[in-house]
Amino acid sequence: MDTTEFWTVIEAARSAATEDRPFAEVLTDELATRTKEDILCYQERFDEASGAVYRWDVWAAAYLIGGGCSDDSFMDFRAGLVAQGRDWYERAAASPDRLAEHPAVIAAAGARRDWALFDEETNYAAARAFGRITGDDEDFYEAWTEYEASLDCPLCDHNDMGEDFDFDDPAEMHSRLPRLAALCLGDITGQELAGGAGEPPSSAP
Repeated sequence: MDTTEFWTVIEAARSAATEDRPFAEVLTDELATRTKEDILCYQERFDEASGAVYRWDVWAAAYLIGGGCSDDSFMDFRAGLVAQGRDWYERAAASPDRLAEHPAVIAAAGARRDWALFDEETNYAAARAFGRITGDDEDFYEAWTEYEASLDCPLCDHNDMGEDFDFDDPAEMHSRLPRLAALCLGDITGQELAGGAGEPPSSAP
């Protein structure tokens, strides 16, 4: 499964998803119709896409949208970005601040909710599909360990994350992600932008 086919699978699942049958469920059903090798190749592409947005600026966007974001939650957020399809994924990868334009983010911010784009279940679609074929979801993890070891360049989440900065400093967030911060935090005063208000910065997660 190459990158183009990977995104075709994602888009097909998005098109078939409904309120009663969410994206991760549809994706699992689709993957379960494929071979075990296809499912492992899908996971390779999924991990590549998720790893490519393992960056501080994307994490900051998740922090704003989610009202905070742990390491585990950031994994769910990256899965959620993939679940949005190639167009939104690539927009967010190029500039996380563009997520201020996403309809779900806008709706969630207006309703004071922090669920937009976080999708834990999508992380497990491959394992569940693999388990339907073999009868045990745990078979996937053993097969994946062998598959990943066979790769010329083993996958790793810890790519270059870019510059670290303080997610709890409103002025910093408005400077780095102005549209998304305005949407999620509201307007900021000139004094705050100058660093004249608030507590001393704390370290980023």
